[in-house]
Amino acid sequence: MASFYGVSGRNLQYQYKDYLSDFKAWKQKSHAKQWLVFPENIGKRLSIDETSLSNGELYTIV
Repeated sequence: MASFYGVSGRNLQYQYKDYLSDFKAWKQKSHAKQWLVFPENIGKRLSIDETSLSNGELYTIV
């Protein structure tokens, strides 16, 4: 996505985290470190999708 918009990936990452995602106001931030992402499970490309499975509960799939 960064190359599509002509910006660096690092800059896009900071812009998303600091301004677009409301990460700083995230209520779950205090325990987010408990959810680990292992480098061996990540490829060169990721996809993010959100879906509602039931009763308005929203799930993010990476």
